[in-house]
Amino acid sequence: MADLEREVKELIVNALNLEDVTPDDIDSEEPLFGKGLGLDSIDGLELGVAIRKKYGIKVQGSKEEIRAIFETVRSIARYLAGQESH
Repeated sequence: MADLEREVKELIVNALNLEDVTPDDIDSEEPLFGKGLGLDSIDGLELGVAIRKKYGIKVQGSKEEIRAIFETVRSIARYLAGQESH
């Protein structure tokens, strides 16, 4: 799971062009939106597109489910790991 979390961190930095942030700066349990990393809804959409391009997985569900998936790097990695096993 640590390797997948690292991939997600790299994807976030690269897909969102975060110039002042490195993958090492992102804590796996840090909130990605709001007070944490400070991403906004546009960043969320771009991250969803990047995940679809890299992993071939479209993140789907209710607003609450999607919000929970994108809450932290760890929650995204957990979701991706679960999808890859299907």
